[in-house]
Amino acid sequence: MKARFSIGLVLGLIPLACVAQTAGAPPPGRLLASNCFQCHGTNGNAVSGFERLAGMSADKFAKEMRELKTDDDAGIMKPHAKAYTDAQLREIGRYFASQPRTRADR
Repeated sequence: MKARFSIGLVLGLIPLACVAQTAGAPPPGRLLASNCFQCHGTNGNAVSGFERLAGMSADKFAKEMRELKTDDDAGIMKPHAKAYTDAQLREIGRYFASQPRTRADR
């Protein structure tokens, strides 16, 4: 009886495992960029006066973040910038560059 239950349970979970695998990983850079979402908006479309990162050139994003690493006047952005390697900053930049700007006042 226990063997039938175990087999049934395993067979019942197989479709769920398949769905989880086909859902796929998040787009490259999204997990790293998620730290930015609190202020700069989900997917980089900021509201409330913060800079919008969606659609920004990946090179521009990475360059600005590298500059913030050494800027003593960067405020809260300095520790955020220092938390990432240059390769991670490029990956985050590519993610934001791939995001469409969603507000009408682009």
